[in-house]
Amino acid sequence: MFRPYPIPKHLKLWIMMLEDLKEKILEGDLSELLQYTKDEDYPAEVAKLFETLPDEASIRAFIALPENNQVKVFSFLDHALQRKIIDHMPRIRASFILNRQESNDRLQFFDSLSGLEISEFLTFLDEKNKKATQDLLGYPEQSVARLINTEFTAVRKDWTIERAMEHLRLHHVDSETANMIYVVDENGKLIDDIPIRRLVLNKPSKTIDEIMDHYYVKLNIQDSTEDAIIKFKEYDRVALPVTNSNNVLMGVVTIDDVIDIAEEKDTKEMQQFGGVESLDLPYVKTDFVTLIRKRAVWLIILFISELLTTNAMGYFQDELQHAIVLAMFIPLVMSSGGNSGSQAATLIIRAMALKELTTKDWWYVMRREILSGLTLGIILGAIGLGRISLWHYLGWQNFGDHWFLLGVTVFFSLIGIVMWGTLSGSMIPIVLKKFRLDPATSSAPFVATLVDVTGLVIYFSVAAVILRSTILKH
Repeated sequence: MFRPYPIPKHLKLWIMMLEDLKEKILEGDLSELLQYTKDEDYPAEVAKLFETLPDEASIRAFIALPENNQVKVFSFLDHALQRKIIDHMPRIRASFILNRQESNDRLQFFDSLSGLEISEFLTFLDEKNKKATQDLLGYPEQSVARLINTEFTAVRKDWTIERAMEHLRLHHVDSETANMIYVVDENGKLIDDIPIRRLVLNKPSKTIDEIMDHYYVKLNIQDSTEDAIIKFKEYDRVALPVTNSNNVLMGVVTIDDVIDIAEEKDTKEMQQFGGVESLDLPYVKTDFVTLIRKRAVWLIILFISELLTTNAMGYFQDELQHAIVLAMFIPLVMSSGGNSGSQAATLIIRAMALKELTTKDWWYVMRREILSGLTLGIILGAIGLGRISLWHYLGWQNFGDHWFLLGVTVFFSLIGIVMWGTLSGSMIPIVLKKFRLDPATSSAPFVATLVDVTGLVIYFSVAAVILRSTILKH
């Protein structure tokens, strides 16, 4: 029988007291916060609490925590709040916190700083951490090196399990990288990785060589964070070793950091695809002026682009004057083209993000989307023609004597517009990727606007051919 894992008593109390704690902190009473965090449990929950408070209250509450609690909570805070906290702390305490961070958390903090801030905050580090941070900051921003944790345990294959366990106890702290140990040769080159459980479940007298399976998955320090995300998904690992070009073990990347990067990347792409510049801070932390600026740029671009629709309709005003019935179907054909384009763009952008497609697959995508657009256009066109015919026969709407030709116009217009929409939506992301631009910037509103303008041209061009000697006779 399934039994849910019980929530620890301390966490139950924490959840119950959360709102009360917020009120107490805002009133300046930190006694309950210190009481519930004295055993250093649940730093992520404490960080979430701080991020729901005004910055001044968060900083005051953080400074009141004991040193060890500060070290644990600090890594879970957003980077903007981290910078403000360091600015408001005594230098000795700030230096203690930064030096006690795990290498990957420390690097991500420095990665969020400007050039001048990096130089300033590097002076807070001891010589060992300063050199390691400077070295890793020299790698590209989107490389695995920016996520690397240099705290790991390496053993030799000729050691016994007993010796390896003793080495682990003496030289390794309890951290997120403690689930795996790494076997290296005398030059530090990676040979294998071994889960801790394999050491526990075998006799202490066995050698490491005897329990090795000689199979491991690794990342190269030059790999991109996208490569890391894909490998973690593919191999279902909680940590992966990172080596240089000579296969020398440099450090470890853990799943929690990769999840953070994946979430950040997905958030950025969703914002851009929705026609918004990506936000530098969470929505609730973004000030009103910045929020308006981020949204206004794309809206202005799209609004100006939509003005072309007015120009297109002005160009065909004679046709509209002679056949006002054509105007009834403008929203129908325009929305169908925009929707099909947005669909195609979404599918292709996601496929490229998952490495299912590259720019070299453009011809495959084009053929597939032309066929898809043709099929979808026929389906929608048939529905449009059927709607006009049914409404005419039931007497619900009068389309005139040439209702059938009007239906045929809508039919062929939808085929052309939907085909153009799917083709545009699928090709724009590929073209942007080819020119090393972010495909997510081919937002759904952008594709829809493009197809709206061209869709009108297609609609009236088809109408001019089919209805020339009937409705449009003039």
